[in-house]
Amino acid sequence: MELRILKYFLAIAREGSIIKAAETLYITQPTLSRQIIDLEDQLGTKLLVRGNKNKKITLTEDGIRFRKRAEEIVELAERTEMEFKTQSEEISGDIYIGGGETDSMRFIAKTMIKLQKQYPNIRFHLYSGNADDITEKLDNGLLDFGVLIGPASLENYNYLKFPTTDIWGLLMKKTSLLASKEYIKITDLKNIPLIVSNQSLVENQIAGWGIKDFSKLNIVGTYNLVFNASLMVDEGFGYALCLDKLVNTSCESTLCFKPLSPILEVNLDIIWKKNQVFSKAAAKFLEFLAIEFNQK
Repeated sequence: MELRILKYFLAIAREGSIIKAAETLYITQPTLSRQIIDLEDQLGTKLLVRGNKNKKITLTEDGIRFRKRAEEIVELAERTEMEFKTQSEEISGDIYIGGGETDSMRFIAKTMIKLQKQYPNIRFHLYSGNADDITEKLDNGLLDFGVLIGPASLENYNYLKFPTTDIWGLLMKKTSLLASKEYIKITDLKNIPLIVSNQSLVENQIAGWGIKDFSKLNIVGTYNLVFNASLMVDEGFGYALCLDKLVNTSCESTLCFKPLSPILEVNLDIIWKKNQVFSKAAAKFLEFLAIEFNQK
């Protein structure tokens, strides 16, 4: 399977039209159609649904799955090419870091600032996602590092532990009845509308606090990004179970955060694949990060 053909397929998926894709690729429409038919024959499945009236192209289920893999392959190929092109005595290039939402990303930011001051041709690319997303991209070579929150299986990775922890609590409106409490107990969560993270690991973390069965809670919604959840809280939709320091709860804010009691802390790790061959830029980033961690 040629990289060129993957780019052809992605152009069609992006444009939604073989004719438009052919124009952007500077090849003829019959040539492009033949290449895609050959690709489908090679894979033994249909990737595209060709419309009759407006000739609009849509992806089949297999086409959607193949698009994700094709994007990963093309991105990895382009990254590899760029790494070799920038290989020199000068430390430069791109560093890819993925992670969940946590205030401890400030350590990453401080390291990035110090590193870029010394090596201004290094660029950073951040990806937000849950633990499953991060480890998948790490395993596929699309990330150099991943930041994982809470208990996670690290047997396939090398890692550094962050010198800080995050704490779980409840985000609510300041006018809420629970806002007068200093801490939130298990009994306080009964019968209130809760918005919780859709990460599977969260249930394990909260189970360690005392909630063994999430189904007994009044969960009215889930979130992937806590900022969006904070908007739901602000509109009165419910209370968000989340980590501290991710949402503005200053005097000007209408929201407040109350920690759980007993305190539920989670550790954080920055991980990378075992036997990872780093670019010079990524290796230098890890060196600077270890120094940043040890200073705290």
